[in-house]
Amino acid sequence: MNGGEKILVCPLNWGLGHASRCVPIIHTELEKGNEEVIASDGFPLKFLQQQFPELRTIEFPSYPVKYSKGKSQFWAMLVFLPKLLNGIKQENKRLKQILEQEHFDVVISDNRFGLWNKNVHSVYITHQIMVKMPKILRFLECVGYRLHKYIIEKYNECWIPDFEKNGGLSGDLSHKYPLPKNAKFIGTLSRFTELKKINPNDDFETVVVISGVEPQRTIFENSMIEKYQNQKEKTLIVQGLPSKENHLKTIGNITLLSHLGSKELAAALKGCNKIVCRAGYSTIMDLDALDCLQKAIFYPTPGQTEQEYLAEYHSKK
Repeated sequence: MNGGEKILVCPLNWGLGHASRCVPIIHTELEKGNEEVIASDGFPLKFLQQQFPELRTIEFPSYPVKYSKGKSQFWAMLVFLPKLLNGIKQENKRLKQILEQEHFDVVISDNRFGLWNKNVHSVYITHQIMVKMPKILRFLECVGYRLHKYIIEKYNECWIPDFEKNGGLSGDLSHKYPLPKNAKFIGTLSRFTELKKINPNDDFETVVVISGVEPQRTIFENSMIEKYQNQKEKTLIVQGLPSKENHLKTIGNITLLSHLGSKELAAALKGCNKIVCRAGYSTIMDLDALDCLQKAIFYPTPGQTEQEYLAEYHSKK
């Protein structure tokens, strides 16, 4: 973007990943002299308010997704589909209302399908041009790709946070099918890019990073507490629950923290010997930025086909 522009940044509220990868974009646009307003809800909004307390924010509801407690998300996603379609319609309507009340030059949407408008330059960020389907629905992947391509091309630009060559970090998700005509690879996005040389914190043998959509976030947290509470090794578990106060709790050799700032988390990840986490794409970009990807043990969200694919893809690299 050019300097002197007013930008609305809108990450999706499905875990913290979409918000965290907006951090370097916001920094870049601020350095250019642009004015930025953040629009989101839930923990992503709280996270970005902590990262950028000086910026104005707008409460902007996301799609109310909720995962199943089981190993398959198929039925949960099927039930969620009408809510998703209505959510897209409502967020497009909400954007129109905002633009009628206030001028913006650019809207940057991280994986929110409905934030395009003919009266503003719109940018869509996604790392998955095609959506991985469960095995029984694999034959529908091409259909899903075409539907997503149709949505993407409603925007003026599509930014893919990955490298173009050798499959990048996203593999098939952005490299299997032809790109939409408005799409381009922009390189990876991580809030840790400038922290690669930070002094490591070697207080912990293992760092567990909890993330994702409920109830699977809590299920993962509880399973990791059960796994590590009786181990001799010192373990840090970061719950991924940003709040004004950082809550600390000790369980055996586990230190449980609700949230860590970027510098503190980067230092802990650099200093530990083992990282346990979900296989979310933003997490993978963060670990790659810190040269820590080789230390990661991935636990993909059960039934989340994108994460299951990414965990397998990186285990073979």
